Amino acid sequence: MMLINNKMHKVVLAILLSTWITNISALEVNISKDLASVEVLHNGVPITVQRIQNQSNTLQGGFARTSRKCPPFCIQPIQVAPGVTTVAELEVLHFMQTKLKNGTGIVIDARTPDWHKKGTIPGSINIPFTVFDHSEFHPQLREAMAKLGVKLKPKGSSLFGDLLVKLGLKDDDSSPWDFSNAKDVLLWCNGMWCGQSPRAIHNLLKQQYPANKIYYYRDGMQSWQILGLTIVIP
Repeated sequence: MMLINNKMHKVVLAILLSTWITNISALEVNISKDLASVEVLHNGVPITVQRIQNQSNTLQGGFARTSRKCPPFCIQPIQVAPGVTTVAELEVLHFMQTKLKNGTGIVIDARTPDWHKKGTIPGSINIPFTVFDHSEFHPQLREAMAKLGVKLKPKGSSLFGDLLVKLGLKDDDSSPWDFSNAKDVLLWCNGMWCGQSPRAIHNLLKQQYPANKIYYYRDGMQSWQILGLTIVIP
């Protein structure tokens, strides 16, 4: 019986390996040499992220434009803020495969809802950048922060925290938020000329969101489409 199980195990492994090799070789336009596609859940629906296979495909519409009035559409710096990690497409896909998949991370489409409705990166949720302009008393910000695993500290905790700071037993922390369960957040908007996700990031930092938990996909939707990667229409 053990011999049969071992044989069956080898057969299953051979089938899986063959399927994987077939899937890689079936696409002429892969994401990278060893990566053909990435599976991601979008609103509970599995989506395959891969590149457009038509090698004659060209970018159409607004994202084909090379020039926009500045301000407000000015080129964004590669480092949006100290401590925040800037990423490109492969890092975004790795984030999806790891942090998004295991629930420790969240991908935020920081654009306004009208942009989001035109198409978004799979796995993203839409939290418009303007939401992060609000104070901790605003219900929209509280709702958004809850999605990031952040909640307001209990009333009275700040007094106790102030005492610990004065005694030298705790670093100064004037934020009203409890970041102990904060998720890693990856924010993006329309591209390297878009200031929406940078503004959201700066406002998160003002709320004292940990900079090492924030990722900035600078090239955003424009580069995502230039590379022919999958988008979804909400």
